[in-house]
Amino acid sequence: MTTGTPRTLAEELRTRTDSGLIGLLRARPDLLNPVPGDVTQLATRAGTRASVVRAVERLDRFALQTAEALAVAPDPCPYETLGALMGGDAGDPAVAAELPRAVAELRAQALVWGPDERLRLVRTARELLMPSAAHPSPTGLGPSVAEATAGMSPGLLQEIISTAGLPTTHDPVTAVAALTALFADRARMAALLDTAPAESVAVLDKLLWGPPYGGVTDRPAPHLQWLLDRGLLIPAGARNVVLPREAALHLRAGRAHRTPEPLPPALAPTTERDPQVVDNAAASQAFTALATVEELLKEWDLGGPPVLRAGGMSVRDLKRTAAALDTTEQLAAFWLELSYGAGLIAPDGEADERFAATPAAEEWLQLPDHERWAVLAAAWLPATRTPGVVGTADAKGRALAALGPHLDRSPAPEVRRRALTLLADLPPGTSVPATAVLTRLRWERPLRGAGVVAGPAATAVGEGSPSTPSLAGSPSAPADDLRSRLAQGALAEAELLGVTGRGALSTHGRALIATTSETGVPTSAETDTAATRAAALLAPLLPEPLDHVLLQADLTAVAPGPLQRPLAEALGVLADIESKGGATVYRFTPASVRRALDAGRSAAELREFLSTHSRTPVPQPLAYLIDDVARKHGQLRIGAAAAYVRCDDDALLSEILADRRAAPLRLRRLAPTVLAAQTAPDELLEGLRAMGYAPAAESAAGDVLIARADSYRTAPRTAPTPVPDGPPSPDRTLLAAAVRAIRAGDLAATAERKPVHAPAQAPAPAPGALPRTTSAETLATMQAAVLTNSAVWIGYVNADGAASQRVIAPVRVEGGFVTAYDHTSDEVRTYPLHRITGVAELADDSV
Repeated sequence: MTTGTPRTLAEELRTRTDSGLIGLLRARPDLLNPVPGDVTQLATRAGTRASVVRAVERLDRFALQTAEALAVAPDPCPYETLGALMGGDAGDPAVAAELPRAVAELRAQALVWGPDERLRLVRTARELLMPSAAHPSPTGLGPSVAEATAGMSPGLLQEIISTAGLPTTHDPVTAVAALTALFADRARMAALLDTAPAESVAVLDKLLWGPPYGGVTDRPAPHLQWLLDRGLLIPAGARNVVLPREAALHLRAGRAHRTPEPLPPALAPTTERDPQVVDNAAASQAFTALATVEELLKEWDLGGPPVLRAGGMSVRDLKRTAAALDTTEQLAAFWLELSYGAGLIAPDGEADERFAATPAAEEWLQLPDHERWAVLAAAWLPATRTPGVVGTADAKGRALAALGPHLDRSPAPEVRRRALTLLADLPPGTSVPATAVLTRLRWERPLRGAGVVAGPAATAVGEGSPSTPSLAGSPSAPADDLRSRLAQGALAEAELLGVTGRGALSTHGRALIATTSETGVPTSAETDTAATRAAALLAPLLPEPLDHVLLQADLTAVAPGPLQRPLAEALGVLADIESKGGATVYRFTPASVRRALDAGRSAAELREFLSTHSRTPVPQPLAYLIDDVARKHGQLRIGAAAAYVRCDDDALLSEILADRRAAPLRLRRLAPTVLAAQTAPDELLEGLRAMGYAPAAESAAGDVLIARADSYRTAPRTAPTPVPDGPPSPDRTLLAAAVRAIRAGDLAATAERKPVHAPAQAPAPAPGALPRTTSAETLATMQAAVLTNSAVWIGYVNADGAASQRVIAPVRVEGGFVTAYDHTSDEVRTYPLHRITGVAELADDSV
């Protein structure tokens, strides 16, 4: 075990407890793929650029500011120096109180290591956050005096320190040190600036908070020359200058950031409502969501729109769907994606592919309302498909289509759950503006989802134009970054689905996001269980379906609430929905009555159905309408010739032939009671109905075809799988096993060994090389280890030719095999002796 001050990150990780390593692996699960062989591999992987970038992206605003301050601080940096950079000369109680938490978080994620008196930022993180001309620091600080003067002529350096009032030195190194000490000395620096012209001070104020680079002309103005002569501005190219870091820190009173943000923004202002009112509003919206999805499935009952060649549905079909659902295209995209994510709709997979409802939709329609809501909620919460990007352009400038590819956004589930969790932290019935939630989320993950953000360019401090690269990595994400858009969409979708009501999280919404998972990311089974619990709380709030309607004399029926499914389906065939809301209004028309007759109902059955399910008598106009349509229904018969019209009343056929509207049907008389047409039967059927007739289709045997709407369904389809945002969060069992493997591998790599006795002429083995012994020596050492019950160090080559070193405790040697407890894999294994390259005894205190 390493003792004293660690010299490397690996040595620091070796001093951590198992719980400390588990915390590191849980915070950075990418380090587990594959499981590191030992602590050195773990430290190496933790320092790779991809892993460090991912870890930095997950820091909150203050932890990120702390890392940025360490990047511009001396390396190593004492804790007191870091505190001065964060709080300034005057100090900040809030910063002082939160700084230990930020440093502890950076330590836990292996971004910072070392004791408080020698804090070190991991080299890769320092390279990412350190200011340079190509990538200025988010702090707005520039390079140090030493970095800015690198390559400057020694004579010019001596002139600068002389003009600044410092004694000349014998070499550039001491000159740079003297100038740095001047800028860092508050009293001497203040005295120097007291002699500066007002215009010079104004220039420094321009560059103070960044960007630190500015453009000048070939002949700088006197006030600029004054700054250049004293090193307060240092040339950074032909026409550019830079404000050195030490000078800027003096002007900032020692602060690395203009506005440190040690505390998360408060969720305010709050609006308090009765929790029951919130639950009722959420339940009402949940019922509307169920009705909308049900209406979508009904609209696509006989098949939906075609699938585009590139996937998804066309803009025209999206508009038609929106019109059918009586909503906007954006909301229609949400309902489509929600249904698709729940496995209720999918492409049918045929040659002329189109969208349609799935067999799962049929099962979903038969469930009670609260269980149907649970299916939708369980599909929505972990979904990565994002309806909000429908209509926007992809990387190639093509519009993203609803139900199409490229709609997955991996951070969506984490953002959605976190936004709802913030609402859950408020008292029941309390809501806050969406902007407050977005501000809080941006503080928690300022870089996550922001990508590369262009920062301010160089400032023109003279007459010339600057030519300096822009910043990469802004200190805060813009208001329209990916996470903000995802959060806005999540809050809007939660309201549409009835998870929230009037902006506050409902009681069943709290149950939906409750999780007992150690990682905070529930499994699909845990999500389903939570959705079931939430649905049980929602069930009493949903309205009870009714078994009756109110018939009115104006050929309408009013449903004062939701109807039982058989009644709603039957009434939907007999009448057209005229308006929706708290009460649904149905209107009876000749076309709707004919639709019911086409479905096989007789006039007597329709009158009986209405009288049974109406709390009011069947009005006389409605009874007349049913009888009148039924009297004419089927008088004309249409079959396939290409198509023909048959009727016992030849006068009626003569009337049709004489009608000018029948010209497109190209009819001709074959017999007194038969007309032939050159159009398909279905087109002829619709054409005559458009003319006001009520024809019926007949089979080849002459029987009337009942046009019962048999639902079109796809083959069984599975719901789309969410695209994970990086590696999955490991559970405690995996973490504990990984730590054991790392410890065992580290033991094998670092255990002190007794020297292997090799022939005098053999070269000494290289450090870390596999041991080499003869077969006889290997066998003898193994047998001795069995008798003494001791551990040995072996070199082993597996069947794939991969070499490794292991620490084993042999328990049996026979038949050319050794059975031993392997400390590396923490299990008993059997090794062929011919695959062991060599063996060495361990020192007495190694295991």
